[in-house]
Amino acid sequence: MKKYIITAVMSVFSIISISAQTKKDAQVSELYHHYIAIKSALTSDDAAKTSKAASEFVETSSKINNKIISEKELNILRKDAKTIADNKNISSQRQTFHQLSDHMIGLAKEFKLSQNPVYIQYCPMADGSWLSDESKIINPYYGKSMLSCGSVKSTIK
Repeated sequence: MKKYIITAVMSVFSIISISAQTKKDAQVSELYHHYIAIKSALTSDDAAKTSKAASEFVETSSKINNKIISEKELNILRKDAKTIADNKNISSQRQTFHQLSDHMIGLAKEFKLSQNPVYIQYCPMADGSWLSDESKIINPYYGKSMLSCGSVKSTIK
């Protein structure tokens, strides 16, 4: 009987732990969706749309509990996204996207951002990586001028 009680208690703690992790992942996943919106706007060479997506990223990041992501990391993410949001020049937005991507790649390795695979892609011409929700290369660093430049470096499942 004692064995069954211990097993039941351990099962409950496992379920609670999984549930807590799922809630953490959900908050970070929402941030990832806004990141993808920034990337998509950059690929279409749309500075205004990029700015709007970055503003939404900043807003979402302010709702994330700093017990999930450290306040220091959240501040770095917000700073990069705010710089993108405030800048109306697509080239400058792309430069800051480098830094934002580096930090988001770190989060992708720590949290489950999506039910689907997340691809880490790399452009040698820009010497920059980014996250994508598809394996097809759609380069945010050069947009329409070099849309397919790059390769998939790794996949996070």
